[in-house]
Amino acid sequence: MPKESIINLPPYEEMSPGAKKMRSFYDLKPDAPIYQKEFGFYSMDRWKAEGHLSADVSEKELAGLFGFDPPGKYQTGNLGWCEAGFCPVFEEKVLEDLGEYELVQDFAGRGVKCFKNRRSGFMPEYVDHPVTDIKTWEEKCLWRMDPQSPERIPDIEKAIAGAKSAAAEGQIICANLVGGYMYLRSLMGPVDLMYLFYDNPQLIHRCMEGWLALADSVYARIQKEVVFDEVFIGEDICYNHGFLISVDMIREFIFPYYQQLLANVKSRQLDKTRKLHFQVDTDGFSDPAIPLYRELGMDYLSPFEVASGSDVVRTAREYPWLLMSGGFDKRIMAKGKDAIDREVDRIMPVMKKRGGYIPTCDHGVPEEVSFENYLYYRKRMLEFA
Repeated sequence: MPKESIINLPPYEEMSPGAKKMRSFYDLKPDAPIYQKEFGFYSMDRWKAEGHLSADVSEKELAGLFGFDPPGKYQTGNLGWCEAGFCPVFEEKVLEDLGEYELVQDFAGRGVKCFKNRRSGFMPEYVDHPVTDIKTWEEKCLWRMDPQSPERIPDIEKAIAGAKSAAAEGQIICANLVGGYMYLRSLMGPVDLMYLFYDNPQLIHRCMEGWLALADSVYARIQKEVVFDEVFIGEDICYNHGFLISVDMIREFIFPYYQQLLANVKSRQLDKTRKLHFQVDTDGFSDPAIPLYRELGMDYLSPFEVASGSDVVRTAREYPWLLMSGGFDKRIMAKGKDAIDREVDRIMPVMKKRGGYIPTCDHGVPEEVSFENYLYYRKRMLEFA
């Protein structure tokens, strides 16, 4: 593949169909056809059990059935989502038989109490976490974040190859990784982390230094051959009343590492003219995060959890520069066609005229949503495609 096809964007008319629609989204193009996708599904088991989908239904079949667009964005992966980007991960094993339940060690090194022989599809009980002090950090976790580990190198090379192919189509190339708060929470647990901010701030900084060193090294390798369009962090730093930790904590323990990573990524871009977008994904009431993360250049927020008070129409009017995805209430999807119609008619004409919006369920589609309701929702969404 010629080098220029990796560094420079192809002409718009030569981009793939998915890339064209995705580029229009990132350009905040008013009244552009809206890219069609979904956040995820928790409803598949129900739909399969009811006979609507085959047990081995493929992503391609789902895309055809629901009218999803072809890929317009490539995520490099490998650096975590809700947990640290360990490589190798912890061995998954049963630690204790508790009758109806079992205590297991998961891939992130946490002790998890769950139903016996069922480790997904519900909220488990986290009993312990791998990091309690600097000693446990170094012995259990730090070595798993070596960017040059033999297990990690093949994944990096695979990501580079995939990014090259996607870039040649004009797709958005995204450097995605676990955000600082979610990373720290997975290491220490949400409650213990609150105490450790005060009791052992040196530990917090050591862990964040490891986060930065891993991400920066991996991205430096990828950027030798590919230009990034976006840095994405899975943060989940909000709940239904706003931030889970104070703004002062965010500024002291998280933002310096984000600032450094973003500065380093920008400095290495082979195409210095390419805009680098910064997306933050957080559950809960995310409005307070907008002006704060904007200080670092954040221009894309998701997924706008409606039950926590988020509203994409209100936020779009307040922040006309903001790229947005999510925001369709999963509870309304479950209510039926009339409720779906009211919400589609409230959101979609406004957001399509504005641009910069990709509608999805505000989390994975829950099992309460019937197949009939979801098909109807997709039919309505395709009116704006």
